[in-house]
This record gives sequence, C-alpha cells and structure tokens, in this order.
Amino acid sequence: MTETAITDLDREHLRRCVALAAEALEDGDEPFGSILVDADGVVRFEDRNRVAGGDHTRHPEFEIARWAAAHLSPEERAASTVYTSGEHCPMCAAAHGWVGLGRIVYASSSAQLTGWHREWGMAPGPVMALPVTDVVRDVVVAGPDEELSAQVRDLQARLHGV
Repeated sequence: MTETAITDLDREHLRRCVALAAEALEDGDEPFGSILVDADGVVRFEDRNRVAGGDHTRHPEFEIARWAAAHLSPEERAASTVYTSGEHCPMCAAAHGWVGLGRIVYASSSAQLTGWHREWGMAPGPVMALPVTDVVRDVVVAGPDEELSAQVRDLQARLHGV
C-alpha cells in the first residue's frame, strides 16, 4: 500500500463524485458516487449508488469494476484512477483488486462513515467496514479530504434524518 497526497485535479474529480452522491440522495438512494479516469485524464465511466431497489451490490465502485473489465485492457485498468465519495467497501475493494484497477482517491473514509453512524446511534451494517488497503494488496490510495468529507457527512446525515 502506498498513500499519496490529494492534488487539486483529484479534488476536481472528487467534487464530481460528491455531486453524484447528492444526485443519488435526491433520487431516494444512498449518497455515494464514483468516476473512473484513464491515464490521459479522461473520465471513462461514472455512476452513483443504486441500492434503493433492494440489490445492495449496486455500488458505483462495483459498477466501475464491471465496466472496466468489459471495456479496458489490463494495462488501461492498471493506469486508471477511481475517484469516489466514500472509500470502497470490502466488496467493491475486492472487485477493484480482481480487475486490476489503479489508484483510488476518496473524499471520505470507511472509518469516518463508521464513526458518523456510531455517533448517530446506528447499528453496524452486515459487512465489516475495512480500509481498502486491508483488502487489496499494493493499492495506491489518497484520502480522505477534509472539506469534501464534511460534505459527504452532510449527505449521510440527510439520508439518516439527523
């Protein structure tokens, strides 16, 4: 695992992820959003959470892994960056690792989300909240971002009515 700093360009992409998360919340879903950016800086795929219909595997990071496996070469996947409003859950981290995607940059961490839920008196979910670095070997990560994680916290608070 290697941690890198969040750059101004990273923040620009993370802002889009937070906007996608807000879009998900406005559409009655959990507020998470993610984008896939190739080595040339081109956004290749973006999505938001779509679990409201009952399929809790419809996370945007998982959709990115599926899309990348179908549309990018192994070399293109390894050179790409996944930006996300919230650090990957273990399911999404595993998908990321299995398809060989590159760097991950997140606005808010799993530890932050777990802490917010605890603060709000919520029971833990059915899946352990692990750092992506506990799931994927040798992944390069950056995050969380102080300003953007506060925005993600506000979206989560709205979701849970706190």
